[in-house]
Amino acid sequence: MKKLIILLVTGALISCAQTNAQQSSKEHISKEIALQSPAKQVTLAVYNMMGSIKVEGYSGNKVLVEIDKTTSAKQKDDMELGLKEFQLGIDEKSDSIIVYTKAPYNTRPNSKNDEKTNRKYSVKLDFVIKVPHDVNVTLSTINDGNLEVANVNGKLKVTNINGAIKVENAKGLADLHTINGNLDVTYASEPIDGSTYYTLNGTINATYPADLSADIKLKTMNGNFYTDFPDAEVVPKTVVKKSNTGNTYKLNNDTHLKIGSGENKVNFETLNGDIYIKKK
Repeated sequence: MKKLIILLVTGALISCAQTNAQQSSKEHISKEIALQSPAKQVTLAVYNMMGSIKVEGYSGNKVLVEIDKTTSAKQKDDMELGLKEFQLGIDEKSDSIIVYTKAPYNTRPNSKNDEKTNRKYSVKLDFVIKVPHDVNVTLSTINDGNLEVANVNGKLKVTNINGAIKVENAKGLADLHTINGNLDVTYASEPIDGSTYYTLNGTINATYPADLSADIKLKTMNGNFYTDFPDAEVVPKTVVKKSNTGNTYKLNNDTHLKIGSGENKVNFETLNGDIYIKKK
């Protein structure tokens, strides 16, 4: 009798585990969008809620969008509801292409959404996008994903909340902002005047050509900054040098690092992290 009871209990536990197992459904979405204007006059904007976005410039004249969509829930009925309610939005105009979640919530900035917040499913979208080199790019995501941009010459506005930002071979004006994650950016040419880089909790790594000319504003409360540019001039002089063997400094307040003639003004800020200004 005792053995029978044990077997019954074990069977109940297995049944319970199967009932509570996560349900998921995967789908791949492909979109091809032709530009209506020259690439320099067009902005691609992708507004995501959960998931990563990777954008790469190429020599074509279309925007090629690939999306891996994962719908998850604890119960099959909830997952099926998510599959039914989800709608992808793509708005095309002569000067912009906007990709976003249209339903069950609208991920575009300043959109009005219903009050229903107790959905029992989640939808994760992982984007891989190719764009003509000169297109301007605006990206945002909130959870469970990093943002990456490579070989794009246009303006960049990239915003994350819980994830990293990585930009390679940038040439245009950049506004890069994340809360919890590192920020890495590499420039193919000098940064454009007015570019800004911010992370609340993370390290900033910026790599520039050897002939950089910039006035770099640096701000960090609980971090240091480092540069390997030999002609860098630190202003104000009250900043404390922490190492006798390398160019490592402790920031007291806002500090300016002048490299070359300092013609391009750019801003770096982090609360809990270090800032690295590196030479290629």
